[in-house]
Amino acid sequence: TPPSPAGRRAAAASGSGRRAASVNSQSGGGIAPPRPPLRALTARAQAVSLASMSEPAPFSVASRLALVRARIAAAARASGRKPEDVTLVAVSKTHPVADVLEALAAGQTCFGENRVQEASAKFPPLRAAHAGLRLHLIGGLQTNKARDAVRVADVIESLDRPRLADALAEAMARERRMPGLLVQVNVGDEPQKSGVARAEADGFIDACRRRFGAALLGLMAIPPAGAAPEPYFAWLAACAARHGLGALSMGMSADFETAIAFGATHVRVGSAIFGARPPQETLAPKMTPA
Repeated sequence: TPPSPAGRRAAAASGSGRRAASVNSQSGGGIAPPRPPLRALTARAQAVSLASMSEPAPFSVASRLALVRARIAAAARASGRKPEDVTLVAVSKTHPVADVLEALAAGQTCFGENRVQEASAKFPPLRAAHAGLRLHLIGGLQTNKARDAVRVADVIESLDRPRLADALAEAMARERRMPGLLVQVNVGDEPQKSGVARAEADGFIDACRRRFGAALLGLMAIPPAGAAPEPYFAWLAACAARHGLGALSMGMSADFETAIAFGATHVRVGSAIFGARPPQETLAPKMTPA
């Protein structure tokens, strides 16, 4: 659920004051360092966050899920927001159906998957027994997988180029099904990552608004690894506000509390809930557009 317009404006204007050295503006001026957040984390929120890092992670999916929910609630309240304004997307990629079932039993209904093939095998059988289940596709999407994505997903978070927009529009017409869409922005302009470049984001978002209307819900981004995420979260929040978009999917296991302070409406948390990915899993390279 998106925050109020006032909440979005406050989130877009906030920041840590630190500048990420790797950020270069397409216009040559760089991203202006954001102002400090309106409200610092409370002692209670800090205690919850520090405890989660210093103590061994709970063994079960349900207990890890409860801890993540508590941290989300504390971060939301510390930022002057309501916990229900933030949707937890439990990223279950590469984890077995048994783990998803444990999360469902604990009340989690929103999940995220990277690969269409894995999502198509794992989630349709679960929908019959769990009517409220919602699935977000969060990985790079090839055009030849667009129809499968439209069939299985409730939200596709990786719309990032015109050819994919064409493929999704055609798939939606054929399937007579319209999932929600998020434009993925490559906020760090990293060559190895998917996402529309910052310099092209405004034009692409406008084109998608004209084409998909209300189905275009908002924006998604992944800040560069190892960089302070605050300038990137602030940039994405400002971009969403500029286009009147309510959904902001930003923040993962390592930085979701910071993302919430900058207005995230969706946080994508995997390892903090399900544990480390299997050893054979490696970071997927950027998908070759097709």
